[in-house]
Amino acid sequence: MIVLTKENFEEEVLKAEGLVMVDFWGPKCEPCKAMMPSVHELADRNAEKAKFCSLDTTNSKRLAISQKVLGLPTILFYREGKIVGELCKEFSIEDVEAKLQELI
Repeated sequence: MIVLTKENFEEEVLKAEGLVMVDFWGPKCEPCKAMMPSVHELADRNAEKAKFCSLDTTNSKRLAISQKVLGLPTILFYREGKIVGELCKEFSIEDVEAKLQELI
């Protein structure tokens, strides 16, 4: 998983080729922390199919809002700088995997 910041977000996500999954999370978000090991495992299993990134929104609130992230956890899928899939608030790792397979 690539750790995103406001400094590298554009290069790693918006200018990237192919499918990019971004996990927006926060250290005070219990559902985020509970799902994180499964998200990392999914990323490891599918590393050759897509790029996987995570963004701690604590110090990047404006960036998160600019991407229409209004609640956590949120996972967005990007292709050619555009959002092509979204999972927000109440979803399971199975939902993430299904969306990933749908978009690959």
